[in-house]
Amino acid sequence: MQIKLSEEASERIIHATRQFFSDDLDSSLSDFQAERVIEFFLRQLGAPVYNQAIGDARSFLQAKLDDLDGEFYEPETSG
Repeated sequence: MQIKLSEEASERIIHATRQFFSDDLDSSLSDFQAERVIEFFLRQLGAPVYNQAIGDARSFLQAKLDDLDGEFYEPETSG
């Protein structure tokens, strides 16, 4: 699975990654190093996070479908 970030999103995430390493880990990264860290995590986390999101969406939709009769059933009147 290939995740492609927009240039704007990529720049924002690179900045945030560099800031995180600087503030929390007392380490400085170049843009290239930050980009490599991001690529690593996208490769490692992309598919599992995507699959979890699909599973969550499926569960949400299934719950709504299961409750369809309770929500929208209109009793029929005879006569």
